[in-house]
Amino acid sequence: MSKEKKPELKEYISEKRIKKRIKTLAKKINKDYKGKNPIFIGILNASFVFLSDLIREINLDCEIDFLKLSSYGDEQISSGNVKMLKELNCQIEGKDIIIVEDIIDSGLSVKFIKNLIESKNPKSLRFVSLLFKKNVSNLDFEIDYICFMIKNKFVVGYGLDYAQKYRNLKGIYVLNS
Repeated sequence: MSKEKKPELKEYISEKRIKKRIKTLAKKINKDYKGKNPIFIGILNASFVFLSDLIREINLDCEIDFLKLSSYGDEQISSGNVKMLKELNCQIEGKDIIIVEDIIDSGLSVKFIKNLIESKNPKSLRFVSLLFKKNVSNLDFEIDYICFMIKNKFVVGYGLDYAQKYRNLKGIYVLNS
């Protein structure tokens, strides 16, 4: 019986840096949305840890909902196809919407989400992402709130996974297989 080689993990962004950056980002969102009641929409599964920490720093009346998409499966690169696995449970027409993403790399999923949400006539639509690979993404619109710009590396931890593993790590790590 052969043992599988366990991938090596190297810390890329510490838990402390993540928490500090989320507090800064939340202050900006609180200021930008003062007097409004936004709906935060987390993109499952990976954004749930980020959204959980972010929402606890938000001082606004707000709602939370989730979408679940798939474009990776168990691979390290996107399949190029986005599939909807869970739809929204809230009404978004005429509402201020903030999409919460874990990572934006190619931009395929976020384009899909933008088109989907805009078709439902929200009052406004903004995006917040924990991680953004600017040199990889192919977007024709800006991401409004970004915690960290990163290089084109495959990362895990803090909600991000590889084959459904490593989500529970408190920091973000580069996966070297």
